[in-house]
Amino acid sequence: MSPMSVLTRDEAQTRAQLLDVHHYGIALDVTRGDETFDSLTVIRFTARADADTFVELKPAELRSVTLDGHPLDPETLDENRLPLKGLTAGEHELRVDTRMRYSRTGEGMHRFTDPTDGETYLYTQLFMEDVQRVFAAFDQPDLKAVFELSVTAPDGWTVLANGVTEHLGEGRWQAAPTPLISTYLVAVAAGPWHSVRTEHRGLPFGIHCRRSLAPYLDADADEILDITRACFDRYHEKFDEPYPFDSYDQAFVPEFNAGAMENPGLVTFRDEFVYRSAVTDTERQTRAMVIAHEMAHMWFGDLVTLRWWDDIWLNESFAEYMGYQTLTEATRFTDTWTDFGVTRKPWGYDADQRPSTHPVAPDPDAVPDTASAMLNFDGISYAKGASALRQLVTWLGEKDFLAGINTHFARHRFANATLADFIDNLASATERDVHAWADSWLRTTGVDTLTPEVRTEDGHWHLDIRHEPSPGVWSKPDPTKNRDGLTHLTTLESLGGRRPHRITIGVYDHDLHDARLLTPRHRLEADLPTTGNTGISAAGPRPALVLLNDGDFTYAKIRFDAESLDAVRARLSGLPEPLTRAVVWNALRDAVRDGELPAMAYVDAVRAHLPHETDLALVQGVLTFTAAHVADRYVAPEDRPTALATLTDLCRDLIRRTEDGSNPGLRLTAVRHFIDVAAHPDTISAWFSEGTVPGGPELDPELRWRILGRLAVLGAIDDAVIDAELVQDPSATGQEGAARCRAALPDPEAKRHAWEEMFTSDHLSNYLFTATAQGFWQPEQTDLVREYVERYWADAVALAARRGPAIADAAGRYAFPVHAVTPETLALGEACLRDADPIPALRRKLVDQLDDLARALKVRTV
Repeated sequence: MSPMSVLTRDEAQTRAQLLDVHHYGIALDVTRGDETFDSLTVIRFTARADADTFVELKPAELRSVTLDGHPLDPETLDENRLPLKGLTAGEHELRVDTRMRYSRTGEGMHRFTDPTDGETYLYTQLFMEDVQRVFAAFDQPDLKAVFELSVTAPDGWTVLANGVTEHLGEGRWQAAPTPLISTYLVAVAAGPWHSVRTEHRGLPFGIHCRRSLAPYLDADADEILDITRACFDRYHEKFDEPYPFDSYDQAFVPEFNAGAMENPGLVTFRDEFVYRSAVTDTERQTRAMVIAHEMAHMWFGDLVTLRWWDDIWLNESFAEYMGYQTLTEATRFTDTWTDFGVTRKPWGYDADQRPSTHPVAPDPDAVPDTASAMLNFDGISYAKGASALRQLVTWLGEKDFLAGINTHFARHRFANATLADFIDNLASATERDVHAWADSWLRTTGVDTLTPEVRTEDGHWHLDIRHEPSPGVWSKPDPTKNRDGLTHLTTLESLGGRRPHRITIGVYDHDLHDARLLTPRHRLEADLPTTGNTGISAAGPRPALVLLNDGDFTYAKIRFDAESLDAVRARLSGLPEPLTRAVVWNALRDAVRDGELPAMAYVDAVRAHLPHETDLALVQGVLTFTAAHVADRYVAPEDRPTALATLTDLCRDLIRRTEDGSNPGLRLTAVRHFIDVAAHPDTISAWFSEGTVPGGPELDPELRWRILGRLAVLGAIDDAVIDAELVQDPSATGQEGAARCRAALPDPEAKRHAWEEMFTSDHLSNYLFTATAQGFWQPEQTDLVREYVERYWADAVALAARRGPAIADAAGRYAFPVHAVTPETLALGEACLRDADPIPALRRKLVDQLDDLARALKVRTV
């Protein structure tokens, strides 16, 4: 992949002052073969003054360009910029005729051929700069325009777009013109889609998937559409502005890099959300939350759009908060904040303690160009931002919050807005100092730590809350090396400053009738100022447990006093509310990561309390952290067999507990994790041979590939077994399962082939690359893959430079030698950052991975 210029904020501001873009006419022809498609773009715009500017595109071939009917030289295209010199003030028409290249990485126009039936599907993902891979554009979010799209497609295909589409005959499709939207929000999806259509409140609704997934979509269509209608109605109760587009389609598309994308009128989702195999109710809740999240974007992100990418958090934090909150209010999923607390929030906490942390709302100067902006799609912009908004609603009140939001929509509909606009509009609805709140919460980094100190005196108990900046990173940038070189500390270093918090304090006593339980005495409300500690006194004996942030309304690390920690260790599973237990599990998780609780002590707590847990989100979240982080990275290598054996015993207990069929989701979760931590092949091999777990469930494709993946790691199968399973399941998911299994085989030739597939051949799609990477590194195969730890750095840097940000992200996320927890790995990584100059997407992943590695090394010494 050739290097391309990135757009700077200064350039975008200059161009926005110069141009008023009115209309794009885009004609795509996707009948031209497997490698490229034709793209003809006509842009009508006004220049406000005489000046030079440029338009962006990344063509395979630039055939011709005319400006106001006069030809321009295609040879003037410089990387992705076509200069428009000598523009005069007034109206102009630019016509650009190109041949564009299909993508296999989920960027631009992605092309996928379904191995199940040979059918081909196309869809666009145009975020940030990828519109330039599909059509010529003045590509920045604050140059909104009307888009009118036509597509020529093969016979038998359906074309979906932002607006209602009409088939004109002979493969020609015309989409209705859009309202004013940003370039990155244009969308098209073409192929022989299976569709389920309905109407709601006078608007056409549709859900779409590949034909091979039709039975599975049909099985869940009522649920998906019910969720869609419920959220749509609830948003119309919250928002004064009606839904601003002419239809609402949701397309489940293959090999999608994100969870979903909020294209107006045509939301695209990864098609793993069309479930081919059994799933838990928590997984159905996750799908529902993504539906709610993307629909919130129709207002916040699409109707009102950021002016520049420094405010991307406004889009994502708002949609994240609204997704969880609206799902709780409008659907059967009434406990969504527990799942947020145990799965999403730790994503934010972890990101906020790395050297790459940034404020929720970064300073504009910290996002000088599109390359730096892309790096902010992380746990801070999503999870921390949503947590901050939840705290804001707790402090401000929902009525005033929604009043401010509706003012924001009314003032900036079909236009662009900034953080300053957002805060001003919130401030207009309340007497509270929202600007000061924003400075404390949105302009700072790091996680506050709240620690209780409890004492008794004269029939009263007294609580002092120590409020301090959190211990933050094990490593930090070293400017004597370069901006991302790391030095590693022997102690945690603080990050950021303190924030005000409104919290609930849970007060619990030992239950007098059941020694396993903790009974709530009462809950206290407290406002913690930015500086200083807070004291509370109450009559009565000392509680067994004092829990700060009960209900999880703020974003902070929570610690325990000594007696409360004893109560938690003995009776955590006896706390009455799932969200309360989520706060406790997060506190224990943080204590492990910060080196305050030994990793094996956490494993012991899991073994003691998870057999009694009833909330699926908690079971899934705690088991995942324990297996993937504690057992595989935090415990010393000699303790790993004990940790795995403990998890195996726990999962076996959960399987036995659910033999009566009363909790199939819990049983499925236990079966999955039993497979993942199996140290011996006998039991899971027998399940595979018999096609069922005794007492259920029967093995569906997901479980069969899961078992084969673990058997491959253990050396209990060979290529012939993998090939035979692929014959039974030739689907895209089957292809990924086979790639994962082959890469996991403990065989030097298998490892060599997998490495070449990832780092040399360049033919793997984004999903097959990820599957191969997931299979490659295994803690059980440390000696076998040792040589590849050293090879990784140079090969990953070269791969990222060739194949671009999406594969760079996958190489840093999935192909990183995550289980090589050694000082030598750390030194190799530091040298790579210092000397090899990886592209920004890979550099960011390496910085984060190396800080996690430094943390794991330190945790092992506790």
